[in-house]
Amino acid sequence: MNTEILGVIAMFVIMVLLAIPLGRYIGKVYNGDKTWLDFIFNPIDKLFFKAGGINPEKEMTWQQSMVALLVINLVWFLLSMFVLMNMSWLPLNPDGNPSMTADLAYNTTVSFVSNTNLQHYSGESGVSYLGQLLLMLFQFVSAGTGMAACAVVFKAMKEKSTQTLGNFYNYFIKSCTRILLPLSIIVAIILMFNGTPMTFKGKAQFTSMQGDTVNVSRGPAAAMIAIKQVGTNGGGYFGANSSHPFENPNYFTNMVENICIILIPIALIFALGYILKRKRFAWIVFGVMTLGFLLLVIPSIYNEMHGNTAITQMGILQSHGSMEGKEVRFGPAASAYWGISTTVTSNGSVNAMHDSFTPLTGMFAMLGMMINSFYGGVGVGFLNFYIFIIIAVFISGLMVGRTPEFMGKKIEAREMKIASIIALLHPFLILVGTAIASHLYAHDPTAYAGWLNNPGNHGFSEMLYEFTSASANNGSEFGGLGNSTPFWNIAPGTVMLLARFLPIIGPVAIAGILAKKKYVPESAGTLKTDTSTFGIMVFAVIFIVAALSFFPALALGPISEFFGMR
Repeated sequence: MNTEILGVIAMFVIMVLLAIPLGRYIGKVYNGDKTWLDFIFNPIDKLFFKAGGINPEKEMTWQQSMVALLVINLVWFLLSMFVLMNMSWLPLNPDGNPSMTADLAYNTTVSFVSNTNLQHYSGESGVSYLGQLLLMLFQFVSAGTGMAACAVVFKAMKEKSTQTLGNFYNYFIKSCTRILLPLSIIVAIILMFNGTPMTFKGKAQFTSMQGDTVNVSRGPAAAMIAIKQVGTNGGGYFGANSSHPFENPNYFTNMVENICIILIPIALIFALGYILKRKRFAWIVFGVMTLGFLLLVIPSIYNEMHGNTAITQMGILQSHGSMEGKEVRFGPAASAYWGISTTVTSNGSVNAMHDSFTPLTGMFAMLGMMINSFYGGVGVGFLNFYIFIIIAVFISGLMVGRTPEFMGKKIEAREMKIASIIALLHPFLILVGTAIASHLYAHDPTAYAGWLNNPGNHGFSEMLYEFTSASANNGSEFGGLGNSTPFWNIAPGTVMLLARFLPIIGPVAIAGILAKKKYVPESAGTLKTDTSTFGIMVFAVIFIVAALSFFPALALGPISEFFGMR
């Protein structure tokens, strides 16, 4: 078998084998059970609780949890705007990087607070060390808030009837200290030993063989790269992200970083099984997500390994596959695998230029973000999937003529209205944003000529990808889009805000409403949610509601480009 394929299989298998025990550990953390790391982290947690005046034992309603989430994010938003717009005179700026404009600071702040990490700047030259450290902090807290919201939903699903759903701050602090921090330390150490810099010194200089003086950016990179992968953040320290040899020095680090992208999203599924004591249900959820993932990744790897037809028509051999925009040290298979891994989650880091993917691989990357629930981001991936579960249960109940029930709770009109709004919000934000951008460009292509180097089908794909990435809180992009403008800073920035917090509030609200309802014991007529039949139903709902909503747009972009090349 091709060694590239063996490398991909090894990454997936190792990831699942690590996710199972990690999921059990996360389940214990959220359940309040004893773990073998308590003697280390109990004092750290108590320090944060004392500093914040938090009583971790105080129960909160779902409304209180969401108010807490929004308030702390507002504080981080204001802090980030101040730092990014004043970096030039603030400390830790040995290279003299300039401050950001208001619109770029808004886009960057929203991007990192929302766990998106869409970067309209080059990391090593666009942000000071203080700015990088602040953004690194946001990569912890944004991931932690998503995981805490997910823990609230787990609590709601576990309890038979309750008004309160644990303590949001308790879940948040423990997500950061007991899960994200130790994993990030391990990954950072691995990266450092493989050549990733970790220093506060300014640019290094060396003289090339031609006699030129070359300035090489460095800084506290290893720490930021570790949390960018572990927390499905994706924001790179360097502009080239994980295709940069300092961020991703070799194939081993490529495997480590790629495994980290999906590790916690999968582990949270197994944590759900531990908390609910429904391991079969967790495996059904994992199976549906994995089926969707494989349907995207397998044809993507095939396409990239078989080259680009347009290059073949030029008489150029492609014995190693489509290598345009890819690093030789990774190859097409590992690049395509990373491309789908990073887009089915809300990671968005890249080890190859997505703009150079063959058209259908680019489409599969977009589909991963459009569906936004095959693994997904840390915490929020399951929240998105939860919406499809609610819709699938409701439709299944109607099909058999019974009141829909999920985990012993009746699903009624109020919950379905919320689920429907959240399910339709994602395509609404993507398609409306792309339509506005397309209208502006088509109305006056001369004025907006800087937006697109490829004004045809691929240019449309670049704009579609940008709004898809923003709405999925992903952060990757087709690099050919000229996005360093107020429109591309403000419009996707606003989409990131709406697409981050409404899809968190909606599922938590549904879970909180259901938690208050009277528990109905299972009977012979109860819809079983831990069967392959129900898994197929959920997959069908995802396909119909999510995938087909975007088919017309995809037909105008990557599908037309694919047939145009042939």
